Amino acid sequence: MVQDMFDPEFYMGVYETVDPNTNARVLHFGKYRDVAECGPQQEIDLNSSQTVTSERQTLYCVPVPGESAWVKEAYISASQARVSPSTSYTPSRHKRSYEEDEDMDLHPSKQKEQHMGSGGDIHGCVEPKRLETEAPAGHHLISPNCSPPLDLNFPLPGEKGPACLVKVYESWESFKVNDVLEVYGVLSVDPVLSLVNSEERDSSTLDPMECMDTAEEQRVHSPPASLVPRIHVILAQKLQHINPLLPACLKEEESKTFVSNFMSELSPVRAELLGFLTHALLGDSLAAEYLILHLISTVYARRDVLPLGKFTVNLSGCPRNSIFTEHIYRIIQQLVPASHRLQMTIENMNHSRFIPHKDYAANRLVTGVLQLASNTSLVVDETQLEQGQLDTTGRHFFWVFRSHLEG
Repeated sequence: MVQDMFDPEFYMGVYETVDPNTNARVLHFGKYRDVAECGPQQEIDLNSSQTVTSERQTLYCVPVPGESAWVKEAYISASQARVSPSTSYTPSRHKRSYEEDEDMDLHPSKQKEQHMGSGGDIHGCVEPKRLETEAPAGHHLISPNCSPPLDLNFPLPGEKGPACLVKVYESWESFKVNDVLEVYGVLSVDPVLSLVNSEERDSSTLDPMECMDTAEEQRVHSPPASLVPRIHVILAQKLQHINPLLPACLKEEESKTFVSNFMSELSPVRAELLGFLTHALLGDSLAAEYLILHLISTVYARRDVLPLGKFTVNLSGCPRNSIFTEHIYRIIQQLVPASHRLQMTIENMNHSRFIPHKDYAANRLVTGVLQLASNTSLVVDETQLEQGQLDTTGRHFFWVFRSHLEG
């Protein structure tokens, strides 16, 4: 899911390197790269007439908030079935695991020991490669001025999975915040990207406009590649849904067979679902009917501030214990691709961040619990409410949220 959209960035789409000894010149292409390619005896000619500056858009993406376990398992199974080793590339060294890369960022001295133990000469042509694969000893992942819980900026607490910076080269105006994307591209986890906050970084890796950014903005927009990899987009499409059991687009011709077959089985499936939900709702068949209508409803258009298609359901008279509401939520998790249970407690309303807001110092959108993808089922548990004092934040959220539910 697109959590934030950074400012467009400039990069060298075409650049030229020169050998100072022989004056030999080589033309390079910078697309789908984070770091300029330059040999040990070459220098980038920044004044070359061949240099072409291009523009790309960076999207900060996080795992789909509240994605159900059965959806994750289905996509993992499909990915494992398609994966095959590359036959066109032979790595020159053994690749570390993702966890090892993260450990190297947290403890860069280990990376230095491992590299120096490989027996390579630190002089001559090996030196530039060393700079690209090792972080300085004084580099730390978490700085005193950056709040650790906000590093990956996940909307929901407890979410797992890597965030990523998606670099889009064309048609990026068609994407917006909260869209869910499927991306094919070039994965970039170059360790040199972890040196962004180091004073010892090579000047050839600097962005021409980087000097205009604050230190806080640099930390947020250039996190270690082992934690936040970069994906340079070759093909990206906005998903209508994330249900792995449905065709990607129900409007296409090849999906008509699926829809016709499903419609023939719809009546018995609905009857079975109605009976199941009636049992779960303590025999209330009317509440089960409303819940089914709620689950299949969607906002299909907006007229000013009125969302057409919204069908909010308020279930009252529920047992005032967390076991019942948790049981209902687990059932909903098995029926929908994405959902979240929001417990309306005094503590949560006073201290949780619900609505995203702009952090102008870091130039990013700080997320909130309500920054969810389209068609995410939100289960609000008001059985946890007790007497207590709401502060300004809690009162504001309570009235805004109640008016949204009743409207």
